[in-house]
Amino acid sequence: MMMKILIRPFAVIALVLLGQYAFAQKIFTTVSKAEITTSHVTISLNVHTGMVNYTFPNGILITNTVGYINDVKLGIVSTADFTEHKYTTKEVQDNIGKGRTFIITHNDNKHPFVLEQRFTNYESLPYTLISLTAKNKDGQSAALETRDISPIAVLPKYKSRLFIPGTEPRILDVPFDNDDWTPTVERSWPKTGDAKSTGITYEFTAVYDMLKNSGLVIGSVKHDFWKTGLAYQTGTELGYVDSLKVFGGASTPDDPKLKPAYGGNDGTHDLVAHGTMIGQSVSSPTIFLCAMADLHEAFVQYGNANSAINGKQTWNGYAPVYWNSFGVEGVLGYEGVMMPPAVEKTSDFLHTLNNFSGYSKPVMSIDSYDQGIYSTEVLANLGKYFAKNNQQMGFYFIPFAMWSWKDDINNKKIPGSNYPLKDVLLHDNDGKPIMYKDGKWGAYAMDATHPAIRLYIIQQLKKAKAINAKFLKIDFLTGGALESTTRYNKNIRTGMQAYDYGMKTLRHLVDSIMGKDIFITQAISPMFPHQYAHTRFISTDVYSHLRDDQQGFPHWGSTEASLATGSHMGWVQGTLFPYTNLDVSIMKSFQKNPDLNEQEIKVRIYAMMVMGSILGDGSDFRHPIAATRAQEFLNNKQVAAFFSNPKAFIPLKAADGETFDQQMSFYLPGNNTATGNNALLALFNFDKQHHFEQQFTRATLHLDLHKKYQFKDMLTDAVVGELTKDEPDFKLNANPVDALMIKLVPVNE
Repeated sequence: MMMKILIRPFAVIALVLLGQYAFAQKIFTTVSKAEITTSHVTISLNVHTGMVNYTFPNGILITNTVGYINDVKLGIVSTADFTEHKYTTKEVQDNIGKGRTFIITHNDNKHPFVLEQRFTNYESLPYTLISLTAKNKDGQSAALETRDISPIAVLPKYKSRLFIPGTEPRILDVPFDNDDWTPTVERSWPKTGDAKSTGITYEFTAVYDMLKNSGLVIGSVKHDFWKTGLAYQTGTELGYVDSLKVFGGASTPDDPKLKPAYGGNDGTHDLVAHGTMIGQSVSSPTIFLCAMADLHEAFVQYGNANSAINGKQTWNGYAPVYWNSFGVEGVLGYEGVMMPPAVEKTSDFLHTLNNFSGYSKPVMSIDSYDQGIYSTEVLANLGKYFAKNNQQMGFYFIPFAMWSWKDDINNKKIPGSNYPLKDVLLHDNDGKPIMYKDGKWGAYAMDATHPAIRLYIIQQLKKAKAINAKFLKIDFLTGGALESTTRYNKNIRTGMQAYDYGMKTLRHLVDSIMGKDIFITQAISPMFPHQYAHTRFISTDVYSHLRDDQQGFPHWGSTEASLATGSHMGWVQGTLFPYTNLDVSIMKSFQKNPDLNEQEIKVRIYAMMVMGSILGDGSDFRHPIAATRAQEFLNNKQVAAFFSNPKAFIPLKAADGETFDQQMSFYLPGNNTATGNNALLALFNFDKQHHFEQQFTRATLHLDLHKKYQFKDMLTDAVVGELTKDEPDFKLNANPVDALMIKLVPVNE
């Protein structure tokens, strides 16, 4: 039997006018409470207990919340531990805009410091920013020191609770980085008798109703000191969260005894406790809080807030397209699969793809190469060859980790410097160098604050400039964010602070050595800080087979797995980064994996499209099948036009649960010039047995009620259906293990 799913409303769908969030902050006070009300939240302080409640228009409630500091000497002190809770307000004007801050100062005679909570609301914006600062009263007492501080915490001790209405509540659990194919998971409430769902999500989360897509987004908006953790525990009652601690200081080791997304390798990969903030005044991360009827729009607001505070990269002109060697030759190229002559043949072939090459100059990216094979001289000669084909050169390097045989570090130096490798490494609690990737052949984590790293980056960028590279792929960046017991720069106290320092240094050096027109893509990396690159992998390397359980293929790197995570991440395109990156398509086979069929290739291309990804391919076009399919897919006129200016679609039905049988749908409103301003609809059905049928209405897609629409296939432009004038709704159907994408083309009659 076919499943019928009615599309959930998303009235704000990219057409929302920020002006609808009118700024009118009202203050109401009694002897027992002080209440701030805006159009998007009511924040209520109990002046006797110091606890704070939040009430949102979409029915979400958070009650009896506290902030706290866990001082290394004094222990945990919360805002509720004080006896006085005074409040003031003041106007603010910053990078986000004009607003008003509600300030609560928690004080008494018992504690040598005060806790100050700040709640800032902005004109025309539907969110609140929250922070906590601990300050010594006299400014001369023993310094405060913490590695665990929270501006908002839902804790059982205070009978705090978070409630979300709806019949299918979820908590989005996000890994710290995109390594090891670790998925983003949607945690459900336990059934009767089951254990409560517990975990830690990193930097941000959402608590939402899966059916209505209404929910709350909570996340950090500053990423220059703290790794932010959001530790949660559901209640036994549907929709109630018993514990949600949003704190600076997350540091979690991998635990191979646990499933990857449940503590196995979804954390920060640290072997050392998070570094401490120390001083007469210490502050928490600044936390974003936004509840809306449309979860996607709340995430867009979160992305925009991050960029308003931290900045972001922009890109002028057409989006880059590229070919990457990793799908053919694998790591280091030591098998000699490609070698320079074959790369030249690839260049010649791509030059024949007039649509693929018709917008930006294609990038030829030699990935993870062994300098013994692809020396600077060889790469420079390749670059000259590519230039004759109107193509550009790409360059790959790893700035904060060094691959080596295990324990073979004593006689090595950091390239480009006279510093020994052993002096530049991060160290664990036993004083041993930290292996970011353990193994006989592994990667050592390097100190991003060490001057040797600056010299090493300079050396690598000079090589990139020597070959006239215009595209940089930087990889294994998480190594620079690890906590350490040693660090060259003693003023830098945490892994995230060091990572931000290293990325800022790298970005400055790219601009000064290579110029400001260099496109940077991050591979394995944390999502934040985001402002130093143009795009970031949504998932680890994608091998393009359909499902992780597909016989003969690796149990990772499938299109389904990457899109399941990506269905919750499309908002980053246009807010954090100009584009996303869902890695490359494959026209025949990835390295030594079995061959793909054309249906799998189509699904892969469509997945990249709905994510707003740049277009890359990793095929060996010496194979006639790969070359023929490249003409069909990569050189497709409609596909090439879309990827000249890719835009992420809005998820209508995102991934849910851990099944490989995901059925997802996405919508792009008609504001993309690459599609002739026509709206696009896409359905993905990874179920091997059942069809996926979904019903759509004109109202939810903002289609003109009195116009006729033709449905055109994205690849062929063939008419495959229509919506007659005044017909209010329609259905689409995706076959098992297939996808479809249609343009909604209005017809003037």
